[in-house]
Amino acid sequence: MSEIERYADYLHKARIPIRLSCRTESGWPFVLSLWYLYRDGMLYCATVEDARVVKYLENEPRCGYEIAADLPPYCGVRGQARAKIDPDQGPEILEALLYRYLGGLENPLAENLLKDVDREVALVLDPINCFQWDFSQRMTSVVPDMLKLVEKGCP
Repeated sequence: MSEIERYADYLHKARIPIRLSCRTESGWPFVLSLWYLYRDGMLYCATVEDARVVKYLENEPRCGYEIAADLPPYCGVRGQARAKIDPDQGPEILEALLYRYLGGLENPLAENLLKDVDREVALVLDPINCFQWDFSQRMTSVVPDMLKLVEKGCP
C-alpha cells in the first residue's frame, strides 16, 4: 500500500480544494487551489490547456500539495508529487469534478465550465510523499466542541 492510499477515505470524503505548489520559470513558488479527485493512488485536477500552471508543471513536474480545510479541526494531508499533463483525460476529469463538487452538470457553473471542454487537460499528480497531521486533540482546550468537529473527518 502506498503512503497516500492510507488516507483514501479522507481524500474521497473531503470536498475541499487541493492547494498545489509549483515553481515558475523564474524559480519563484506559485500556489493555487484546484478541485481534485482521488483515484487509484493518484490525484487528478483539470484546467484549461493554456493555464500558467500547465506550463509551470511541464517545465518542472515536481510539486507540492495540501488537502486541508481552513476551519477546525486543523488536519489534513500534504506531500510532494510528480505531475503529468494528460490532454486525453481532461474532459473526463472535468466532468467527474463537476459531479464531485457541484453534484452534477445541470447548473450554470457546470454549463459555463463545459463550454470549452475540448480545451481541458488533466493534471495527474503521482504522490511521492504523503504526510497527515491532526491538531484536533491539542485544540480541545480552546475549541470545546473540537471532538464533535473531528467526527467530520480527519485522516
